[in-house]
Amino acid sequence: MSNYIVESTISLAILFFFYKFFLESEKTYQFNRFYLLASLLISLIIPFISIEIFNEIQNIPTAPEILNERYIPNSITPKKDINYGAKIALTLYFIVAIILVIRFINNLWTFRKKIKQNPHIRLHNATIILLDENAMPYTFLNFVFVNKQNYKNKRIQPELLEHEFTHIHQKHSYDILFIEIIKIIFWFNPMFSLYKKALQLNHEFIADENVIKKHKNVSLYQHLLLNTIETKKYYLASNLNYLMTKKRFIMMTKKTSRLSAILKRATTLPVLTLLIYFLCVDLVAQEKEKTETSFPHEDVNKYYEDVQVITQDRTGNVISTKKYNELSEDEKKMIPPPPPVPLKIKMTQAQFEDFKKQAKYAIWIDGTNVDNSELNKFKPSDFVFFQNSHVYKNARSKKFPQENQVNLYTETGYKEAFEKRNKKAGGTIVIRNK
Repeated sequence: MSNYIVESTISLAILFFFYKFFLESEKTYQFNRFYLLASLLISLIIPFISIEIFNEIQNIPTAPEILNERYIPNSITPKKDINYGAKIALTLYFIVAIILVIRFINNLWTFRKKIKQNPHIRLHNATIILLDENAMPYTFLNFVFVNKQNYKNKRIQPELLEHEFTHIHQKHSYDILFIEIIKIIFWFNPMFSLYKKALQLNHEFIADENVIKKHKNVSLYQHLLLNTIETKKYYLASNLNYLMTKKRFIMMTKKTSRLSAILKRATTLPVLTLLIYFLCVDLVAQEKEKTETSFPHEDVNKYYEDVQVITQDRTGNVISTKKYNELSEDEKKMIPPPPPVPLKIKMTQAQFEDFKKQAKYAIWIDGTNVDNSELNKFKPSDFVFFQNSHVYKNARSKKFPQENQVNLYTETGYKEAFEKRNKKAGGTIVIRNK
């Protein structure tokens, strides 16, 4: 979960600051609105995207395949210590989230009561709610809330109503509802508050532009806006109460060349491409097979000296029974070579961090299954060898549903698992003549 939060926040921050420095001051309002909403969705999805690029490395040795069959780690479930810090953090998260849900529902209920309890008028595919409270016009969903006396006495200028109708026709309330729901889930991430403010300002730019196109009097409209600034506002509504009036006034008279708008919009593509590359692409080392094999015991005779070799004919009848040292040189050539000890492999920091993803990897350390969080107690240099095996869907289990199983070995575990087992062989080898 921590990796998801970090990657998502990085994506949110990069896309947001690109917007602030390159797009916000351009009169490409509809594109900017799409960009902000798309940035939210992309940042929520991007941590789930994984693109593997195989990088062929020649000099890193791999363990022979036989080792995967010989040394299967014990599936022992480790005893887990109770993490009280995590429990407290989770409890705090849900307490705050529940409070925010209650606040959200209460605001929706407040709007519902205003709509149900006050007279209304249908106008321009919208519904005007006439309130007794002394408030400037504001919008929520398909409703414009205005003071009843001001509306009946025609003291509300048409420019201000047109501004609110634009919010309705553009469905700006749905943007705010969308980001408010995200903020409830990720209340601890301040980036979503920045996105909400940017979206609300963008909504005002769009509404201002529509009013100016229709009424064609910038100075009069600016004067009306100055007279409507007040402090009270509803956090789910589109308001005329804001602190960014100066920015809106600047954008009303600003000119943006078509070439500049096209170039800046086009720049978003390489930014997104680089973001996906750095957050989603995993370089996977794919080693070439080595023709030479390293053995810890050069004296094969010593390794097999206690082995009994039984030679059989085609039908299975025993021809001879000898100790390995009693075999002729030709007979010894029929004995398979001793199993090699895998050469040590250094783990990269990127691989080590990737192995912490519990949804992707099941982890064994020195033959014992452990929780991925146990890796936080180690460094990559603590391990001298590792094996990463892909598990096909039909071979996965409820206990180990991951697509990969990783065996990590410390120096002690490596010696125990490989070197000690290969000092000397015992038992019997049966050779059947063809």
